[in-house]
Amino acid sequence: MKNIVVLVSGGGTNLQALIDAEKSGIIKNGKITCVISSKPDAYALTRARENNISTEVIRRADFESFSDYDKALTELLISKNADLVVLAGFMTILGHEVISHFENRIINIHPALIPSFCGEGFYGLRVHEAALRKGVKLSGATAHFVNEECDGGPIIIQKAVEVKYGDTPEVLQKRIMEQAEWKILPKAVSLFCEDKIKVINNIACISE
Repeated sequence: MKNIVVLVSGGGTNLQALIDAEKSGIIKNGKITCVISSKPDAYALTRARENNISTEVIRRADFESFSDYDKALTELLISKNADLVVLAGFMTILGHEVISHFENRIINIHPALIPSFCGEGFYGLRVHEAALRKGVKLSGATAHFVNEECDGGPIIIQKAVEVKYGDTPEVLQKRIMEQAEWKILPKAVSLFCEDKIKVINNIACISE
């Protein structure tokens, strides 16, 4: 059974999807053992406590330098015996130490079909605003491993979602969360916990 540590910053809707997936048996051979927030008032911490999951808070502002923060977060994850780290709306940049120590063991969910609408500056509603400006007919979500290139790690799963005429960024965001993010993030986590993902030449290969 692998230990899953989830990093959060806000409301925790993707965290809730993971909690529900674990309870329903969608996530196999994995258990959410800790939720770590970058903000002490994040509602995601309440979701964790209501489900008897231990919580921690680590704020970038509490550290003099980014390298000190990077080291502290790495040590915290190690102390929690994290086999897998999941970014579920974590709004603080990860540093070299965390990423290198947990190579191909950090999964992020991005609200678009990478390589579209991704990279530096593309987060939250900005992603959906950009998609609507471009007039794309399909958007979606991507579960991927994290490396030091923003949204550049190996893609695990993608799911397309229809963009409808008249969509606002908020409406599109909600549809993508419901139809894609909340489905493929737990699936990607389960694949990892079942040892069904191998990364070869920066490509995630999935075995049945």
